[in-house]
Amino acid sequence: MSIWLDGRLQDVDTARVSVFDHGLTVGDGIFETVRATDGRPFALTRHLDRLTRSARGLGLPDPDHDEIRAACAAVLAADPMPLGRLRITYTGGHGPLGSDRGTHGPTLIVALGETTRRPDSTAVITVPWTRNERGALTGLKTTSYAENVVALARAHQHEATEALFGNTLGQLCEGTGSNVFVVLDGEIHTPPVASGCLAGITRALTVEWTGAKETDLPMDVLARADEIFLTSTLRDVQAVHRVDDRELPGAPGPVTAKAMRIFDERSGEDLDP
Repeated sequence: MSIWLDGRLQDVDTARVSVFDHGLTVGDGIFETVRATDGRPFALTRHLDRLTRSARGLGLPDPDHDEIRAACAAVLAADPMPLGRLRITYTGGHGPLGSDRGTHGPTLIVALGETTRRPDSTAVITVPWTRNERGALTGLKTTSYAENVVALARAHQHEATEALFGNTLGQLCEGTGSNVFVVLDGEIHTPPVASGCLAGITRALTVEWTGAKETDLPMDVLARADEIFLTSTLRDVQAVHRVDDRELPGAPGPVTAKAMRIFDERSGEDLDP
């Protein structure tokens, strides 16, 4: 595996980031995960635009899109694979052990790992912890991910692949690494960004391509929705066949199946929508 670091490709065994990097010491960093099929990234422009929004939200310098595109191309060319997870990480760089930033400038890392297509449906759980829809990091895709690690570990303990959060108002928000959609009387709904959820790239495309409505949804909607599905970079559109102890037989249902088909067709027609 080759990794882009310090402006060049490096071997995985020799690429090293300082132990004083702010991304490590205080989680002062942002990232994007991009799907790459046969060496071609999907929706890279949207991912880079969100990376910039996240950088500005943290007060980091704007990332250089041309450099990142070159880094992605180099990493993808060095490690050909049918389906890959392209990870772009951008941190505050070398700094002191406290919260103050240093003056060395940001660190940029681009790495690629092989992955496989997800199953058509999955199980999820809800967790008792909440998303703070008014927090300083709300809506930013940061490396401060420990909360998600804890929730996802609980999901795995319950033989699920995702954990769903509510927000402080008791509304449905998002998963640890996905957005959530529900089908009510044939209509698709998803929590608005104001709920505290991440403005997912796949979420936005699904809303555009299916006409889904952004709706404030109480947590108990999961107990009565006709269908439920998740969206994310590596899930695309994935049906939910169990939420907590509730089974949703026949998943993916007809509305979800149509959304899956639309996303597959549209994303196949345009790699940078």
